[in-house]
Amino acid sequence: MTPRNQDVLLNGVTGVLVLADGTVYQGYGHGAAGSALGEVCFNTAMTGYQEILTDPSYMDQIVAFTFPHVGNVGVNPDDVEQLGNDPTRAAKGAIFRDAPTPPANWRSTMSFNDWLTSRGVVALSGIDTRALTKRIREHGMPHGVIAHDPEGKFDIAALQKQAAEWAGLVGLDLAIKATSAQSSDYNTNLWVWPEGYSDGTKHEHNVVVIDYGVKQNILRALVDIGAKVKIVPAETKAEDILALKPDGVLLSNGPGDPAATGAYAVPEIQKLVASGTPVFGICLGHQMLALALGAKTVKMDQGHHGANHPVKDITTNKVEIVSMNHGFAVDRDSLPAGVVETHVSLFDNTNCGIALANKPVFSVQHHPEASPGPVDSLYLFERFAGYMKDAKAVVA
Repeated sequence: MTPRNQDVLLNGVTGVLVLADGTVYQGYGHGAAGSALGEVCFNTAMTGYQEILTDPSYMDQIVAFTFPHVGNVGVNPDDVEQLGNDPTRAAKGAIFRDAPTPPANWRSTMSFNDWLTSRGVVALSGIDTRALTKRIREHGMPHGVIAHDPEGKFDIAALQKQAAEWAGLVGLDLAIKATSAQSSDYNTNLWVWPEGYSDGTKHEHNVVVIDYGVKQNILRALVDIGAKVKIVPAETKAEDILALKPDGVLLSNGPGDPAATGAYAVPEIQKLVASGTPVFGICLGHQMLALALGAKTVKMDQGHHGANHPVKDITTNKVEIVSMNHGFAVDRDSLPAGVVETHVSLFDNTNCGIALANKPVFSVQHHPEASPGPVDSLYLFERFAGYMKDAKAVVA
C-alpha cells in the first residue's frame, strides 16, 4: 500500500509504519501485536532473514527487507545468531513486501510468523518496500513506530509523536545491553553439510572475545581456526583480559553508537594494543579500534545492510562480496599516522578496514563470518591465526 499522511486508514489494515514526519505506511500486521519504536533501515539480502533478525547489531532498529519473499525456509534453533534467548537483544520490528509464506524446508522447526510472535517481534507486510527503500536512500534512516493490531485500531497521532520525540541511536550505548552478563567458553565449529555443527577439537590459540553483541558465527569461525574461545562482557578491564593470557583478542560486532560505547571500551582497547597482543575488530569492534587509535566515527545517512556489498582489500587488490550491517562508519580523513586503510567499500568509498603499522592489530567494517552472506572474507580469520602464531613464535 502507498504511504499516506493522514489518519484515515483503509479497510482491512491491521498494521502500520508511522514515521517521525507523519508519513504512514498501511498494510497487514504479522508476528506480535503491539508496537515497536526504532530506526528504520533496509536490508538487501535475499536469504538469512532469521540470522538478520537475531543479530544483536540490529537492536533498536526496524528492518525492511528489499527481497519480497520471506518465510519459505521457516526457522530453526541452529540459525539464531545472538547468544542467549533474550529477544530484546536484536531487531525490534520487520517489514516485508509480501506476507510470510508457509515453511518448505527440511531444517524448519517452526513457521516464520509463529516465531516472530514467540519473540515479540512486530512485523508488517503489504507496503511498497521499494518506495520505502528509495525514501531511505534519499533522506536517510528515519525514526518510526511499527504497530500491529488485529482489529485495525491505531492512534496515528500518538504513534507519530512517539517517533518524532525519540532521540535515536546517536550517543546511545546499546552494547551494554547486548553484551553477556558473565564470562563463558564457546566451542562450536562452523556448520558443515550434512552433519551440521560439531565441537572444536583443535585448541591451538587462546582467544578472548570482548562481547559487544557478538554473533555466534564469529565465534564458530574462531573455533574453526583452532581457537579456544573465552567470551567476556563489554566492560571487562584490559588487566583481567590479559590475565587470561590470550594469544589474541577479538573485538566483536554490536549495536549503537561506537563513540558512546567507546567511553568505557576505548581505554581498555588502548591497553590491549599497547600490550602487543594481536587484536582483530569486526564491525562495532572495527569502529572502536579506530577510536582507540585516534580516529573518529560518523553517523551514516542510510548505512550498509545486506549481503551483496563489494569491498576491495587494498593489501591484496582482491574485490570481495561481503555481508554488511552498520549505521556508523570510520572517518578515513581522521586516521592518524601509523594507521593504514586496508579495505574500502566500492559502493560509496567509505572505509571498511584498518591496520596498525608494525603491529598485529587490524579490523574490518564488514562481517567476514558471513551469516548470512558469501564467504569471500572468511580468510581474515586465518590472517588473525597467522598473527597469533607469529606472536607466539617471537615470545618462544
